[in-house]
Amino acid sequence: MRKLSTLCVLMFVCGLTAAAFAGTHATLTYTGPTMCLSCHADKATGMAAGVHYTWSGPYTQITNKTAGTVGGKIDKAMNAYCINTLGNWNGCGSCHVGLGAKPGTVADATKNIDCLICHQPGYKRVRNAVTGLFEPDLAKMTITMDQAVQTVAKPTKSDCLQCHAKGGGGDALKRGDLALINGTTTDRNYDVHMATTGANLKCQQCHAFVNHSQMAGRGSDLRPKGTTTAVNCSTSSCHSTKTSLTSSHSTYDTSHHVGRVACQACHIPVYGKKAADAVVDPLTGYGNQATETYRTWQTPEWSVLNNRWEPTVTRANNLKPVYAFFDGTSWVSDLNDVPVLDPATGAYKISRPNGGINTANTKLYPFKYKTSLAPRHIASGKLIALNTAVYFKTGDPVQAIQSGLVNMGYNAADAYDYVKTDEYQMLNHTVSPKTAALACTACHGPTATQLSLPKLGYVLKAAKSTVCSQCHEDKSYSGWKWVHDKHVTGERIDCSMCHKFSRASERGLTVGIKRD
Repeated sequence: MRKLSTLCVLMFVCGLTAAAFAGTHATLTYTGPTMCLSCHADKATGMAAGVHYTWSGPYTQITNKTAGTVGGKIDKAMNAYCINTLGNWNGCGSCHVGLGAKPGTVADATKNIDCLICHQPGYKRVRNAVTGLFEPDLAKMTITMDQAVQTVAKPTKSDCLQCHAKGGGGDALKRGDLALINGTTTDRNYDVHMATTGANLKCQQCHAFVNHSQMAGRGSDLRPKGTTTAVNCSTSSCHSTKTSLTSSHSTYDTSHHVGRVACQACHIPVYGKKAADAVVDPLTGYGNQATETYRTWQTPEWSVLNNRWEPTVTRANNLKPVYAFFDGTSWVSDLNDVPVLDPATGAYKISRPNGGINTANTKLYPFKYKTSLAPRHIASGKLIALNTAVYFKTGDPVQAIQSGLVNMGYNAADAYDYVKTDEYQMLNHTVSPKTAALACTACHGPTATQLSLPKLGYVLKAAKSTVCSQCHEDKSYSGWKWVHDKHVTGERIDCSMCHKFSRASERGLTVGIKRD
């Protein structure tokens, strides 16, 4: 009887019938955004503690910050898009999983969780101009709020993409490998994992959640990391055989790459791809999955899509990635840091992946390379988090910069200039079918066009005659593949005999001299 009474009480509190308790919300009536707490308080508690809600967390993967540093896009983080959230929480917070209040401003954060933004595709919301909080936008909804709470479900791809595909101010602009169409496309050539005619994967199948608070995965340009769990292609349910250095692919030459080359490097040959079933808006030009490559805050332009002034943006399709080594950690420049000029790019760097040709646990990854022209406070040398709310409303860069200066504690009349900034953003989505993977000659040999291996460190450690003389007289050869087949595949000689890096321990190669 006690168990039955407890069950009945729970059903009453949650507003569920016996049938509904079995797995539906069919009899619920919408009473407000916090109604979910009566049954799902644990889920809200988990979400309130996670990076998805706080937009903040420990900098465990950031190497140029002191131990114990905590932050994220809620305060410190910068990027080559809107720079920082300072001064425009309402705009940036439109893609936040809260009900409108800024994290940290509500004593009980669980009461600021908007469950429906992730769990109801038909739910739309609008920010109340007076309270600043979100409320249902019934004019744009095709279902009632009662129907909304009665038909909640696990997040779909489109639920996730309504925020993650529209970062930076428009569809596909920010990441280079995510667009709204990823949620619905039938074009497996566009994305073999997410397309309905491909694997039709859900986001959660790679980005697993734990207790609504920790989510697997972190981009190289992001500051906090929600969990130590890494997204891995070679799981038991996915590509379980793609871990072997000798038999993961059809040839040894391809297989031996998996130790030092990320799957993405060969299987995402371009980014900013256009899906075959893309529909382009004739007024805004959005919908073709073109990604942003550059923006200048110095020159405003009117956005028909967003009905506001925005920085002038350059977009493009089918771009070749930039390749860099990545060991899972990053270097970043945050708000109030004095940015560092990168002589290789001529830009002040916002984020960089860490790693090197000899660094342990490092692989070669593809990245989107993004630049911007941003304001800098001349006296301090720091980038200015211009007030985007002012910019969007007025189209006046001077007013926006002056407001940003005040927000940062400077004087509005302080001198400033514009400088080039840049960042690297790791590419993980829009994976092509294996038939479209890069061929060996795209990266290797004198006719390679995809990347320059010599610039990445794959060069002889000395003149060819000197290298050869370690073992035998200088000999002619018929290309790099012949050399590798003979010395590495055939004789198991380590790379360090010819190059400035070693793969001896991880591939069972021998460091030594063999004379013939």
